[in-house]
Amino acid sequence: MVLAKSWTLKKHFEGFPTDSNFELKTTELPPLNNGEVLLEALFLSVDPYMRIASKRLKEGDKMMGEQVARVVESKNPAFPTGTVVVALLGWTSHSISDGNGLRKLPAEWPDKLPLSLALGTVGMPGLTAYFGLLDICGVKGGETVMVNAAAGAVGSVVGQIAKLKGCKVVGAAGSDEKVNYLKKLGFDVAFNYKTVKSLEEALRTASPDGYDCYFDNVGGEFSNTVIPQMKTFGRIAICGAISQYNLTGPRSQGPPPEAVIYQQVRMEGFLVTRWQGDVRQKALIDLMNWVSEGKIQYHEYIHEGFEKMPATFMGMLKGENLGKAIVKA
Repeated sequence: MVLAKSWTLKKHFEGFPTDSNFELKTTELPPLNNGEVLLEALFLSVDPYMRIASKRLKEGDKMMGEQVARVVESKNPAFPTGTVVVALLGWTSHSISDGNGLRKLPAEWPDKLPLSLALGTVGMPGLTAYFGLLDICGVKGGETVMVNAAAGAVGSVVGQIAKLKGCKVVGAAGSDEKVNYLKKLGFDVAFNYKTVKSLEEALRTASPDGYDCYFDNVGGEFSNTVIPQMKTFGRIAICGAISQYNLTGPRSQGPPPEAVIYQQVRMEGFLVTRWQGDVRQKALIDLMNWVSEGKIQYHEYIHEGFEKMPATFMGMLKGENLGKAIVKA
């Protein structure tokens, strides 16, 4: 008999999430049918998108999310016992799958890399950085890149890939500790947006000529300040808008239209699920190799214990994490 613990959405969020929005439930899983596997969560991801995506859930539904899991019992020859997979199984300790949607780690995965990286730098956040910067922004050597939430799971990889491609990189983060981390990663300029006297001035000082590419994780007033400083034909990859997710009042107005028009700026929102198949696999291998070779560094913010899921999620929304926020089951 296997008991699965799952965190459910007890009540839809109004403003910032609280403990009362979540409920921990335990269910007994049935025996496996032919073609099925029993999975045990090893590491679970919490990500900003969950705050928005939860609107599609019904109250009482399991919270969504990706996890690294191990097959502990198998009646599916494609996934023998011991196989490690990445899958969108949600906030649950155990689950049964028929194999659909389970992704094995790349066969070349080095022993020295922690499995949790498949939820971070060599997973969805890393792929988001990779495709957002290289495909949406189409960044080229010698250009200047601005990234906010730069010490987070996505932003920290954006900056490092941009440096690998020969760019000047400016990053904004919300604490002095995070700014110091960005400097260690090789960002050319990093600043604490919470303590600068003027964001507009800080951006102009960092790059007086403006910005070719802006990778936006924050939205709101931050973006309204960056966009007038874009160069002509600048490109903006809109990845997230975490500054807006928990607002209960009016949202920020958009950027000055004249800046977008006269600077002929291109803005494009994107979801990483757009890229599948061979291009996705190549990107994963690139990220894995860059990490193995020390060309991309990573930092994981890991909480131990499945019961920490809501607290880790809420802490991530407050910006408590340096790097990728993960729960070790």
